[in-house]
Amino acid sequence: MGNPNIRGRVLVADDYFINQELLKEMLGSFDCEIDTAENGREALERYSSNEYDLIFMDIQMPEMDGYETTRQIRIKEEDVPKHTPIVAVTASALVDDKQKCFDAGVDHYISKPFQLNDILETVNRFLPLD
Repeated sequence: MGNPNIRGRVLVADDYFINQELLKEMLGSFDCEIDTAENGREALERYSSNEYDLIFMDIQMPEMDGYETTRQIRIKEEDVPKHTPIVAVTASALVDDKQKCFDAGVDHYISKPFQLNDILETVNRFLPLD
């Protein structure tokens, strides 16, 4: 399972409640504080008022998609020294879509349906050991 010595504050941005709950459950083996957002605008508001160590960003969301939300976060980061890792979570596995995610500024990419191992590897890669 996960490493309980890995800590951090994580934002899960996904308009589908089941995916939010699934990610929260998978992150439960880590010592993480988890916030959720139902759309890109809400994710951007949460990012603007909190400091996150990792963001799981659904690409297909209402109001503001994950591409635009990621671009807006990267613009905000231009004024601060911290870079927040953003992981694109999407049902589209096409090469062009994957490149579009990276062009928007994501650091990593996970295809839906994701597996526990995908989440564990991602957390181990981006969150520090305490």
